[in-house]
Amino acid sequence: MSDREYRYLNRINSPKELRALSLDELKSYAEELRRYIVERCATNPGHLGSSLGTVELTIALHYVYATPDDRIVWDVGHQAYAHKIITERRDAFVHNRTYGGISGFPRRSESPYDAFGAGHSSVSISAAFGIAKALEMQASKSHTVAVIGDGALTGGLAFEGLNNAGASPKTDILVVLNDNEMSIDKPSGALDRYLVRMSTSRWYNNLKNGLWKALGIVPPLHRLVRKMGNAVKQGLLQNSNLFESLNFRYFGPVDGHNIEELIRTFTALKDIGGPKLLHIKTTKGKGYAPAENDPAIWHAPGRFDVATGQRLKTEYKADRYQDVFGYTLLDLARADERIVGITPAMPSGCSMNILMREMPDRSFDVGIAEGHAVTFSAGLAAAGARPFCNIYSSFMQRAYDNVIHDVALQNLPVVMCLDRAGIVGEDGATHHGAFDLAYFGCVPGITIAAPRNEWMLRQMMYTASQADHPTVIRYPRGIGEAVEWRNTPFTLIEEGKGEQLREGTDIAIIAVGTMANVALRAAERAGSGDTISTPQHTTQGAPKGDTRRSVAVYDLRYAKPLDIAMIEDVASRFDKIITIEDGVIRGGVGQAIAAHLCRCGSRAKVATLGIDDRFVEHGKPTELYAECAYDEAALLRVIAAI
Repeated sequence: MSDREYRYLNRINSPKELRALSLDELKSYAEELRRYIVERCATNPGHLGSSLGTVELTIALHYVYATPDDRIVWDVGHQAYAHKIITERRDAFVHNRTYGGISGFPRRSESPYDAFGAGHSSVSISAAFGIAKALEMQASKSHTVAVIGDGALTGGLAFEGLNNAGASPKTDILVVLNDNEMSIDKPSGALDRYLVRMSTSRWYNNLKNGLWKALGIVPPLHRLVRKMGNAVKQGLLQNSNLFESLNFRYFGPVDGHNIEELIRTFTALKDIGGPKLLHIKTTKGKGYAPAENDPAIWHAPGRFDVATGQRLKTEYKADRYQDVFGYTLLDLARADERIVGITPAMPSGCSMNILMREMPDRSFDVGIAEGHAVTFSAGLAAAGARPFCNIYSSFMQRAYDNVIHDVALQNLPVVMCLDRAGIVGEDGATHHGAFDLAYFGCVPGITIAAPRNEWMLRQMMYTASQADHPTVIRYPRGIGEAVEWRNTPFTLIEEGKGEQLREGTDIAIIAVGTMANVALRAAERAGSGDTISTPQHTTQGAPKGDTRRSVAVYDLRYAKPLDIAMIEDVASRFDKIITIEDGVIRGGVGQAIAAHLCRCGSRAKVATLGIDDRFVEHGKPTELYAECAYDEAALLRVIAAI
């Protein structure tokens, strides 16, 4: 289907225009909208499956509710592509998640229709309740809806929001539970089994369908239907409905792909005050067969051929860091029966699924619950296990207190592997792992390892498994340096000991993690006199004449404890030092090095490279490294000017 064949899509660019369509036209529009998402994501990759599953839901919400005066809070933004397209961003969606384009997640700064930002899961109910309470205080008639799905209800914050909102019986809030039986991977836990049990009773669903038809025809039956429905649910499930016990009026389950039923249901619910929860059933990847058949892969499939469903895989020149982690963890677990793996709902994303396939009894997917993942790991360690807890760097921010109180304070040997550390790319500000070096650097007793390549990651994991204290190992998203690591023997690395990688006489670079590879390339170019980075950059401030610089490169290897002896030795031999790290400068490793040298009375000039005091937007990593001025070209400019 080409753009000119979009009969309805091309004329609908706002919810107001959407509301002028008939029911049959809405169904046709839904088909076109779904096709548009598929076609755009085929060439400009994004989160496909979740958004395909919410097309009818999104249309019905904007059809019934007077957005943006009525607020819709999405949890998480994986579900919100249809929302973006409907709300005046149809043409901009072509540049979704690209440098300078719109974000892949809802953002308040991007559109008045984005009531709240949604990059991390489980925030919607708390945020929507806050919005609803503020509107209530202002005597506003506007409605507030939270859409929670993709496993986000397994997050503790969602239950905190339900608990608090349920205690406010006059506050008008609707929670839409988008139950697609998936998060990024297949969900786990008692809640998932409970929802399946609620939604698969044939007798209850037949009776419910009759009640909802009556509700759509005779509005005065609202109260009777609620009472009958609650009695049926409690009798059928042999205990109180979970949501009703939290003082939410429960409705559903409803077919989330039936626009007519959704519109009728939302219209009826608008007249019912107080906290309400509508349970809808959807199919992740709905309407595109490959995505329906393999929802985990098609959560974010990359580029693909629309007609065949063939994914256009990139040929990698090296292994991904996440796979180095996964296979190394399996090797370690084979050799040490104490080792177990923990992930908060990201087994395929972090490659914990490698251990899960072979040792399911020694690997645990705890749901989208980062804080619990850390404290559960602490409990395992307290009883003699050696847990490897893998959490994306930006998600680990949610478990900070758990790390301090439950792991570090008790000096438990938990190995926390931070995948996606540093700049991650198109997911943007909510997902960059920019802060871990700073926020863990101030926690006593924690060792922070930063491998520069695949082999080093393998050895640092082994070293951490032998330690009797907590260890953080941070590594980036993407591929390594094509260094041999498979089946290499395990070697202990001396913690807190750096390594000189390149000799030099003029300037020293002290690098953290994979930035050592950037430093080596820049040092090589500087040695040949290549100080001009790109055509748009000049070497203003560079000395005249011979521009060659002899640059020494040091790999710190451990951000904590710092190799003080190496740092002091570098300062005694060089009066110009550059530090470079894939993280924030403020509170980072470079500042720690500069502070130590200042205390020692060193007169060496120190330039710190990293992320300035700001949030970094989305784009290709190479674009963002250049923007933040710590790519190879930026390092060359500093070498020339220092």
